[in-house]
Amino acid sequence: MGQILAIDYGKARCGIAATDDFQIIASGLPTVENKNIFTFLKKYMSENTVEAVVVGLPTDLKGNLNEVENDILKFLEKFRIEFPTILIHRFDERFTSKMASFFISQSGKSKKKREEKGLIDKVSATIILQNFLEQKQK
Repeated sequence: MGQILAIDYGKARCGIAATDDFQIIASGLPTVENKNIFTFLKKYMSENTVEAVVVGLPTDLKGNLNEVENDILKFLEKFRIEFPTILIHRFDERFTSKMASFFISQSGKSKKKREEKGLIDKVSATIILQNFLEQKQK
């Protein structure tokens, strides 16, 4: 069994999280600028067995797709070419940034650390992945 990666693809950065090899626990990985995402993924996948990726599906309360979806679709096209054997799942990412901000605020981190967008992206990716794992178990 291999890991599952989650990617919270944003306009500037990607929050990334990964499971353990038994796909039980989601943990945040370093946030990566979009321009460096394939360099990061190639290195990560050369060092780890990755079975699938979960990419956030950015929708609003009415279920309409956010404008970043066009960028995500371009990313996924290239991803399929670079990693043709890796399964791709999409997962609703509504409220993950708000949840991430809340969890970070409850963690006791300094205000400066709480406002760091990269940390929010990392925690958002972790939430997406943990939610995906919980739904998969049902």
